[in-house]
Amino acid sequence: MKSSSESKKHILAEGDQAVSFAELFFDLVFVFCVTQVVHLLHGSFDWLHVGRAVLVFWLIWWAWTQFTWALNAADTEHNWIQKGTLLATAFAFFMAVAVPQAFADGSWWFAITYVAVRAIGLLIYLWVAWSDTSMRTAVKTFGAVSIAGLVAVLIGGLIGGVAQYWFWGLAIFLDVLAATIGANSEGWNLHPRHFAERHGLFVIIALGETLIVAASAVAEESWDQNLLLVSALAVGITSALWWLYFYRIKDLLEHSMARQIGAAQSSMARGMFSLFHFPMVCGLIIYAYAIEEAMMHSAEPLTFEGRLALGTGIFLYSMSIVLAYWRGTQKILVPRVVMTVLIAGTIVGYAGITCFRSLLISFSLLLLLFGIEDKEWGKEEVH
Repeated sequence: MKSSSESKKHILAEGDQAVSFAELFFDLVFVFCVTQVVHLLHGSFDWLHVGRAVLVFWLIWWAWTQFTWALNAADTEHNWIQKGTLLATAFAFFMAVAVPQAFADGSWWFAITYVAVRAIGLLIYLWVAWSDTSMRTAVKTFGAVSIAGLVAVLIGGLIGGVAQYWFWGLAIFLDVLAATIGANSEGWNLHPRHFAERHGLFVIIALGETLIVAASAVAEESWDQNLLLVSALAVGITSALWWLYFYRIKDLLEHSMARQIGAAQSSMARGMFSLFHFPMVCGLIIYAYAIEEAMMHSAEPLTFEGRLALGTGIFLYSMSIVLAYWRGTQKILVPRVVMTVLIAGTIVGYAGITCFRSLLISFSLLLLLFGIEDKEWGKEEVH
């Protein structure tokens, strides 16, 4: 049986570690969260619906990413760490359930469960950091500003109405401020492999949502040629989006983070992962909405809103990867920038064609990008 001192020492991870099953179980709830955010866009791609989706998804994302930072430093196989993660999972489930009502009568329920998830994460982080002086100082600084943001979310959820948008916007500002101040500290005890793997898994969650949308439509509707062709292209485009992140970029981001130490490493982790991965996943959520629209009207031309969502989703996702890569390497993926603008512009501007042709153009241009980048990566390997 472990002594008290041994237990305290064990709570802090001694080195890099693989993602635990408790973390994967925690992530399952966020699969549902992403699905619920996509539903916020259902039927309308306008400023109000997109703004609401982005606002509520930021809060969901920040709850998840705070846990990622906390568990990155912890021994995730520790008994009490796993219990704390499971408790947070339970609250996160009810937070996800409340997402469709986050700007209606259920705003208070979303706010309370969200604050509970964040509070558990902060308590775990403080407990993990307590035995390390520099880490404890970093976490206390981050936590002090974060608590103000949690209060803003709670007040907004309880008041509702127009004030809710202002208070939740204030919470986002305070979250970014907390991250900016906290990243200047050197005591975060980060482990690059675990950190990159956790964010990669969230990208997989968002990519999986688009496959769920396509599969659900095929399962629920009568099969015809248009539906099958559109669903096949949806799977192809989603696979292409997987390639954009996981073929080389994900490992390069991890290696870039591993080459840094101290405050430089925590600052890079904040920008490259916590901040730039947010618009990346937002892009996938918007793309999932576009696929849903295409599946529902597979024999008709995509509406302007559908084309705008498809182009915007791919643009946000791809350009966020470009920004994350630039933050880690100080290099710009010029071919990807040019091709991403071309893809988005073509999708939005090419009106009056069927969903199948819109998706076919998107897929074909992505394949062209693959060929260009494969050639560029090959040149780098030669040199």
